[in-house]
Amino acid sequence: MRLDQENPPLAVNPLRDRREGGFAIVTAIFLLVVLGGLAAFMVTVSSAMHTSSALDLQGARAYQAARAGIEWGAYQALAPVPACAANTNLPALAGSLAGFAIVVTCGQSAHAEGAATVTVYQITATATFGAVGGTDFMERQLQANYAR
Repeated sequence: MRLDQENPPLAVNPLRDRREGGFAIVTAIFLLVVLGGLAAFMVTVSSAMHTSSALDLQGARAYQAARAGIEWGAYQALAPVPACAANTNLPALAGSLAGFAIVVTCGQSAHAEGAATVTVYQITATATFGAVGGTDFMERQLQANYAR
């Protein structure tokens, strides 16, 4: 009896090798799907953060535009010759406030304080950007009272 006959070489099973190769492909596909889902989630979150940041900045600009309208209305009401118009559209602003439409309304009422008459001006400024319902729509409204 020969030595190689007593211990025959291990037989190679081609089916077993094929199954192991299939398992590796399934694992690779699973990892690709998981990583693709993670990448899609990261893109969605990044996009939402960018949109939120842009809207926050636009809201701050709308506030500043409305504040400019209040200051203009206060200047008009407290001038030596008061001019309190019921409804005024301000001219276009420049710089980062370009594109905002600003409407200033002014109401006045007289009140007796002893022998003096005090005029109270109620000024409302509304700053609007974009079209209602649009993704870039922004509106801020401020109100102030001044007495003279």
